[in-house]
Amino acid sequence: MIGLIRRHGSRARTIRAARDAGQSSDLTIRVRLGLTLALALAPVLLLGVIQSGLSFRREAAEQRASLLGAAQRSAAGARVRMESAGILLETLAPGVIGLDCAQRLADVTRRIPGYANLIRFDSQGRVACYAASVPADPGRRDRPWFKDLYSGQARTVTTRPGADYANEPVLLTSVRAGPPTDGVLTAVIALSSLRPESEGRALPRDVDIALVDARGAILTVTRPGLFPVIDPAWLQRARADGGELKSDWGPDGIHRVYALAPLVGQDVFVVLTAPSRGLFSAAWLDPLSGLVFPLLSFSVALAAVMFASDRSVLRWISYLQRIAAIYARGRFTVRPLQAERAPPEIRDLGRALGAMAGAITARDAALQETLTHKDDLLREIHHRVKNNLQVISSLLSMQERALTDPGARLAISDTRQRISALALIYRALYQGADLRHADLRTFLEELTAQLMATESIQGSVRVEVQAVSLLIDPDKLAPLALFAVEAVTNAQKHALAERGGNLRVEFTVMGAEAMLKIIDDGGGHSPPLKALEARGVGRTLMNAFARQLRGKTDMALNPDGGLTVTLIFPTPETQP
Repeated sequence: MIGLIRRHGSRARTIRAARDAGQSSDLTIRVRLGLTLALALAPVLLLGVIQSGLSFRREAAEQRASLLGAAQRSAAGARVRMESAGILLETLAPGVIGLDCAQRLADVTRRIPGYANLIRFDSQGRVACYAASVPADPGRRDRPWFKDLYSGQARTVTTRPGADYANEPVLLTSVRAGPPTDGVLTAVIALSSLRPESEGRALPRDVDIALVDARGAILTVTRPGLFPVIDPAWLQRARADGGELKSDWGPDGIHRVYALAPLVGQDVFVVLTAPSRGLFSAAWLDPLSGLVFPLLSFSVALAAVMFASDRSVLRWISYLQRIAAIYARGRFTVRPLQAERAPPEIRDLGRALGAMAGAITARDAALQETLTHKDDLLREIHHRVKNNLQVISSLLSMQERALTDPGARLAISDTRQRISALALIYRALYQGADLRHADLRTFLEELTAQLMATESIQGSVRVEVQAVSLLIDPDKLAPLALFAVEAVTNAQKHALAERGGNLRVEFTVMGAEAMLKIIDDGGGHSPPLKALEARGVGRTLMNAFARQLRGKTDMALNPDGGLTVTLIFPTPETQP
């Protein structure tokens, strides 16, 4: 029964250890809930990411389209200025002849802003009159724009006038003033006045503007250092398509979008630029709101789940774990009363745990009562066996006294001593606190005293027992006790019977091995060669008992003139 209980306990510990090892690799409730919530909200987050990406791409496309449209609108506005300047010149041409030419041109310049100068050239290309001062000009008919007018064109527009008529890049719009002898009327327009204002409502935010010529060189710009030298290939595509859009790194190290549109014929182009909408630009704020709010909702929901799981589940599980740990230490009187404030499922679990503790307490009480009864029965059995062995020893003693043959009497005496040693084993078991083990040191002391008391020895025998304390079970104690009986009896017969002497019993434990020694001094006389050479029943029994203990025995002369009988065997592994 005891062995069955031990095996059951060992198996339960093994199962519990395996279960703990498996649980250590599982996910906690908090992590499981978090993963479940993450999987539930993953489609919402994914949809938010997709919507944010699409919104960003849509706004980037809108920015590019707005920039290109602004460039085209700026070019269209400049072309309207050119058309209106030509109409104005055609209207003024017949009336600006004679001595009041300069005055009339100056009056027009004051009333109509946007013109840097109005100049009338004669048929030889010389300046006839003007609204503002002009540089010294010898006049040449071979200027391309002048020749075009006299070759039949009604109007010309050029950015290369052939003279410096202003302190900044200008554009000349010219018409014939009448008959060939009347010359040409020209309007000088500053290119900066044709450039749209960057703060205009029709333009996107953060826009910078430049005007470039047909070679890509910058003529005028709102802020320097933002426009690279424009590739002529861009200008060709802008001229062919009415506009061109391009992304590139600007001289300021910022990735930019450039929009080009032809402004005046084939010579002047307007270029608008704005920073492209990158990943970390402010343009992401609106699209990111579609992702931030679902992510914020997810974070708040996750925190709420973590808090709720901790307050409603995890802390009660920790409490029940502490109760279970108290039960593991054998204190089954504690009850999980605080679990009554927990949710119903935890409360039911606490009640089940309390009921289990009560059942274990009742079963332990019954089991303890059964074990006590079993111990009483076992103690009674040991006592009866000891009594029966003593009865047998008494009968042999009576038979020994009735015999007259010395050999027979000696054989009966040896048998009686062996039986008495066995009886002493059972007495040590039922008198001790542990019915399954006996203290070897106490047993050797009692056994030696019993053997010395039952033999009539001539002279005094001094007995000394030096043994360490070792709890040993009856299966190992019986052959060890019988070996000691044979060794001590041998010393009595061959060394101490006639003159007495010293007898020493030593028992030591040397780690994995234990050693028992029976040492006599031979009575202080010559060595007992007969005992050393004897091959009787006692020697045979000692060898048999040594083999039973899986040990080895040796008999040798010692310096005191006696024999030393040694038994070395594996140290018994017993639990108190």
